[in-house]
Amino acid sequence: MLIFQKQPMGRLVRLFILLFSITAFAQKSEYSIIVKDIETQLPIENATVVIMKTKQILLSNKEGKVTFMLTGGSNIEISQTDYETLNIRWVSLKDDQKFVVYLKNKNNKLDEIVVSKENPQKIFQKIVANSRKKLASSYRLKVYVREFFMLDNKYSYYNDGLVNFQFSVNQKKSSTTLLVEQNRSYGLLEADVSADLKGYNLNNIMENYSNLKYFDPVLDPKTKKEYDFTTTGHPNNKDYYVLKITPLDKSKKALDTFEIVYDPVKKLIVEYMITIEPRNLMQIEEQTKAGSKNVTKSNIRVSYRIDGENYYLLSSNEEIAYNLVLKEQIKKIEVRNSFTTTHFNRQNFTYKESDVFKEKTLFNKKNKIMTNYWDISGFVATDEEKAIIAGLDYKL
Repeated sequence: MLIFQKQPMGRLVRLFILLFSITAFAQKSEYSIIVKDIETQLPIENATVVIMKTKQILLSNKEGKVTFMLTGGSNIEISQTDYETLNIRWVSLKDDQKFVVYLKNKNNKLDEIVVSKENPQKIFQKIVANSRKKLASSYRLKVYVREFFMLDNKYSYYNDGLVNFQFSVNQKKSSTTLLVEQNRSYGLLEADVSADLKGYNLNNIMENYSNLKYFDPVLDPKTKKEYDFTTTGHPNNKDYYVLKITPLDKSKKALDTFEIVYDPVKKLIVEYMITIEPRNLMQIEEQTKAGSKNVTKSNIRVSYRIDGENYYLLSSNEEIAYNLVLKEQIKKIEVRNSFTTTHFNRQNFTYKESDVFKEKTLFNKKNKIMTNYWDISGFVATDEEKAIIAGLDYKL
């Protein structure tokens, strides 16, 4: 027999209020931040926003916006290469769940040639070697990946996912193990589009970022016959230098142009851009054989985060466009791929071999959606991007 003891009404009311308060406090709230330039009032893209309590990393989009979920409060650190780092106390933000913060431009204007006794090519070789050594470590990254695919100038396919990369080092070279938490795909690809166009190989591209594979063509000492190496001060940050590697006019090949921002004291790469200039593309002889690809655009932008002793990929954006030659027609192909690191951790994963994603791309994985991860992924889609995704014919 169960015996219930009658409780005074006041005590029950107090108990209800206490339980309600605990539940309300434990609930996560959504916050949005808009990052702007204090002088121009324009939004700042690719500003790094770190939620100090959870160590979550976010990057602002073209609208300067980041969105995150948080239980309780946390101080926030906001930084960007061209601006002074800003630390904000939660007490000044918590009353408004959508707020604007302003960064002050460093306004250094040091875009002059750096005078050094050492050859710029030798400097380049040293900073790449040191950056590779620092990146060759065991750690894990949680990364939001996404991809837009265009066919004949129309958006035809989109996928994104929240994935985990486990890094391991073998003979001073990093390799990765990939585990997919969640993913989704919109749109359909035509059957006659070659398989290599259906997304990047995620492990390969991450390993290229950690091993700095893209620099191999210009590390060879013989490249001084094809490239010009110049080091300047960073125009907006006195702590960084900019190394530019540009093809010589006499070169008869379509060569990439490199721009590397680095810390001359720590000898670490902060970010780099690799492009093929239009004038260089004009030098390529167009291929007509079926299956050939004639490149029309190629842009890569990769950034890294230096956080004390930790050094790892922060974000990447790649765009490649080319004309695919088929038997009876030419198809215009364009792929835009991006990685955004949301968490860094020195601890290894615990996982079963069956958990490892062994396919090349998320295109090959069935949709798995547990949360609206894309809204708090570290990089919020712009209104334009949302419209593109919504306009695709998709099935979940």
